[in-house]
Amino acid sequence: MKNVVNPLNVSRFLRQYDDAAAQKGIKVSIGFDFHEYVSITQRVPTKKPTYPIFRPDRSPIKPGEGYWMIGIDGNEEVAFVEAARLYDLSHSNFAEHLESLKVFYADPGKHAHPQDRCICTAPSARKITGKVVYHGDVWVRRDLRGQGMPKIMTGIVRGVSFAMWTPDFVCGLAPRWSYDKGVYLTAHFESGGSMLQLVDEDIVDDDWLMWVTGEELRQSVDQHHRSQLPGAP
Repeated sequence: MKNVVNPLNVSRFLRQYDDAAAQKGIKVSIGFDFHEYVSITQRVPTKKPTYPIFRPDRSPIKPGEGYWMIGIDGNEEVAFVEAARLYDLSHSNFAEHLESLKVFYADPGKHAHPQDRCICTAPSARKITGKVVYHGDVWVRRDLRGQGMPKIMTGIVRGVSFAMWTPDFVCGLAPRWSYDKGVYLTAHFESGGSMLQLVDEDIVDDDWLMWVTGEELRQSVDQHHRSQLPGAP
């Protein structure tokens, strides 16, 4: 019974974050067609190009193994975007998946540049196995930054991911400053997550690993801690 999802608990958990977005005038929607997602993100003038992780031309996502979310304001303008996908790492781990470049390309031999590389030295990345949800491609419009939007977005991602997959881990990669400033919901952080170079994508990163375990995720959903919300009592 451990893997059974209590739909009421998930509903209550998600509602607090959906309500928090609504209080800021943002309506949140979920989508599953990543061709549509790329089409949306390409029209956002200040967003960097979507990484190949979430691009069907480089890393197709099977139905039921990924989703994206978008926030729309009262003027029907995009306020934020984020995406998530499920990896089956039952015979591997997140560090190996990164270093093989399979996180980024379905077929690295076909799509990776000879000089592409990813080095992961975070020890915990080798313990991240099983059903692993990766979330990223986070973008928040400038006028909404500094208002706790990434915490709201992370809460929704965790709730939706738990409801869909009951994963063993939910993880992401983020720059050091996001840890220093407490940008995201409480999670484990570790340096050396991804020292990345993708030549054709013009990407050079040095990100930290952030993650929560499946059990921590279940506990947060079941207890639906309102105290984690920005401005909550």
